[in-house]
Amino acid sequence: MPDLRAALRDAVGTLTAAGIPTPDADAELLIGHLLGLSRGAVQARAIAGAELTGEQGAELAALLARRASREPLQHLTGHAPFRSLDLLVGPGVFVPRPETESVAQVAIDALQAVAAPEPLAVDLGTGSGAIAFALALEVPHARVVAVERSPEAFAWAERNKEHVGAANARVVLGDLADALPDLTGTVDVVVSNPPYIPDDAIPRDPEVRLHDPAAALYGGPDGLDVVRVISRRAQELLRPGGVLVLEHGELQGAEIRALLTADGWRAAATTRDLLGRDRTTTALR
Repeated sequence: MPDLRAALRDAVGTLTAAGIPTPDADAELLIGHLLGLSRGAVQARAIAGAELTGEQGAELAALLARRASREPLQHLTGHAPFRSLDLLVGPGVFVPRPETESVAQVAIDALQAVAAPEPLAVDLGTGSGAIAFALALEVPHARVVAVERSPEAFAWAERNKEHVGAANARVVLGDLADALPDLTGTVDVVVSNPPYIPDDAIPRDPEVRLHDPAAALYGGPDGLDVVRVISRRAQELLRPGGVLVLEHGELQGAEIRALLTADGWRAAATTRDLLGRDRTTTALR
C-alpha cells in the first residue's frame, strides 16, 4: 500500500511540474477529498505514517492527472468555499472567486443598513448563488431573490439553495433585462457580478479559459455590455435611495462610474478588494 507521506510528496511534484500555482494546497485538498479529511488531518496522518489502499492510490492518480491537465480543483471536488458557505459547483457554472467575497460584504453592509423589518435584495446573474446566499444567511431577516439566465447555472443555484439552507431566498430563471417585473420600485439592494471581460481579452489561466462558461466571462467589446443592462434594470427595480453594488475588473472602476453617472445614478464610488485592487462600484438610485 502507498505511504501517505510519499503520495503527498509525489502529488505536489506532479502538480508543480504541471504549473499549478498552488501545488501543496491542491495536493492536500485532493487527498482530503479522497479520504474525507481536512487539510490539517491529511498533514497529521502523513506525519503519523498512514497508508493509502491500492484503490485509493489509483483514484488519487486519476484525480492528479485531471488536475495536471488544468481541470479546476473545484470541479474535481465538487465544492467551492465562499465566505462561510460550502457551494456545489461543476461544469456549466462559474466557480466563485475569493475576491468576490469583498463584493458580497459591501452588499451585506448595505442590506443591514436598511431600516425595514424585511429588506429586499436582488442578485442579477447569480451563477452558483454565492452572493445571494451569503446575503440570505448573513442577513437572515432579509428576503433575497437570485436571477440567472443560464439554465445550467440556474440548476446549480437551485441545488445550492437547498444545500446551504437559504430558506429566505428564491432563485428565478429569466433574462436580466426584464427580470422580476413584480418587484419594480420595491428593492433595497441590487448586487451583481456580471461578465466583464472584453471579448478579445482571453484569460491566461486554462482553468478559466477552458472551463468557466463563456457567458459568465465575456461582456462585449469593452466588457461592459451586461453592466449597461444591469444599470437600466436596477434603476427600475430599486426604490429611491436603493443601492446598486457591482463587481468589475481592476481597471474598469472609472469607466463604470462614468457609465452609471450618465445613466442618472448618484454618488457612484469604487472600493478596493483585500489585494488593493478596484473591485466594487456602488451607486444610489
